Amino acid sequence: MQTEQLVRPIGRSEINATAVGLGTWAIGGWMWGGTDEARSIAAIQASVDEGITLIDSAPAYGQGVAEVIVGKALKGRRDKVVLATKCGLVWHTQQGNHFFDYDSGPVHRYLGKASIIHEVEQSLKRLGTDYIDHYITHWQDETTPISETMEALEMLKAQGKIRSIGASNTSADQVKAYLEAGQLDAIQEEYSMVKRDLEEQMLPLCSNAGVSVLSYSSLALGLLGGRIGPDRVFNGDDLRKDNPRFSLPNRQKVAKLMEAISPVAEAHNATLAQIVIAWTLQQPGITFSLCGARDEKQAKENAKAGRLRLSSEDISLINTAAASHLVNLDG
Repeated sequence: MQTEQLVRPIGRSEINATAVGLGTWAIGGWMWGGTDEARSIAAIQASVDEGITLIDSAPAYGQGVAEVIVGKALKGRRDKVVLATKCGLVWHTQQGNHFFDYDSGPVHRYLGKASIIHEVEQSLKRLGTDYIDHYITHWQDETTPISETMEALEMLKAQGKIRSIGASNTSADQVKAYLEAGQLDAIQEEYSMVKRDLEEQMLPLCSNAGVSVLSYSSLALGLLGGRIGPDRVFNGDDLRKDNPRFSLPNRQKVAKLMEAISPVAEAHNATLAQIVIAWTLQQPGITFSLCGARDEKQAKENAKAGRLRLSSEDISLINTAAASHLVNLDG
């Protein structure tokens, strides 16, 4: 059955957005073999045309490249979207903890107050807007008290530069610290059929606290998209090249899973990727699913997943297949 785009609230912010969101990591090009600006703009605009309102970006996606592309794509369409971006991965300072290196130099995890104030202004310029709907700490910084980070974010919210607050790549204790320091509306964490550890502690914690959960990598970097078979070869700086989750035995297991759930896809006249996204959104405690798209076709496919409603029988079949075929999956 297909219906309207599923829409859900971002915590207690009174902001509503489509449950399927467009993630723009791949659009930034970094670790994804480069980017094509025209195709990327077409993907973003196709998402909006298909009814997607949640667009998620970050300065770290290509050192501002993704944000600039998002800004260009949303010119004249800004009022149609809930725009999310992030802070905390910085290259303007070497405070905090070293995280990784771009070709241009080191990137640190840092969430000090002055740095966040600097970062938000840079993101606003790149995005071509004067406010960000959902502002997220990208990775957590052990050198800065969460109370200081939240002080900066609450100040920006009071100024109208951001409308809601999120945190990503957190622990349960960090979420509790955010909640003690102010209003945390959502967390953004990796969750998929092959990575379900959030179910143990984090999802109940967030559910009880009224915190929404944005799932990223719902398709496990494409592993669960139904298109990466055992014969696929990854080249260049593609982050999947040396990822143990993409080993040949694992891809063979996933191929069997895809074969097992194909009757559900056929019954809904949907692709395997759409079924996996729809399954993700119907897991208890998962509010949103961020899905990457590098061209118009992928964007439209992802958007259609937000109009799918799986039956309890569908969910049961998928769960049984996953339990059978995803045993001891590396990564």
